[in-house]
Amino acid sequence: MRLPVLLIALAATPALASSDEAWEQFRAEVEQACTALAPAEGETAIEINPFGSESYGAALLITTLADCGADRYVCIYDKKAKTAELTAAFEQPKDVSMPAATSEGNVVPEETTKTDTHLVKP
Repeated sequence: MRLPVLLIALAATPALASSDEAWEQFRAEVEQACTALAPAEGETAIEINPFGSESYGAALLITTLADCGADRYVCIYDKKAKTAELTAAFEQPKDVSMPAATSEGNVVPEETTKTDTHLVKP
């Protein structure tokens, strides 16, 4: 008697696999929602994560500014509510001056650019 109940329960559950068309539609929804949040100034490039997570879609937005700088944002798309939010811009990479020796033995500052990016330890 339990088999019919199990079959009914399985039939009522949504399929776990999605079609290519469904994923394309999802990516289009994420792009549309996130593009609407893009800053008005500058030129913005967007990269959509192809599948997102179980609950959210995600996109990276990079806005090139008039001063040749760039702001980086993350757009989070709620799959259930079909709404999106944009993070504040990440901080700009900082210029760092480090002493470096030339082949002649002179010490000169060497400028590099760094962010707070670091390796994640599992």
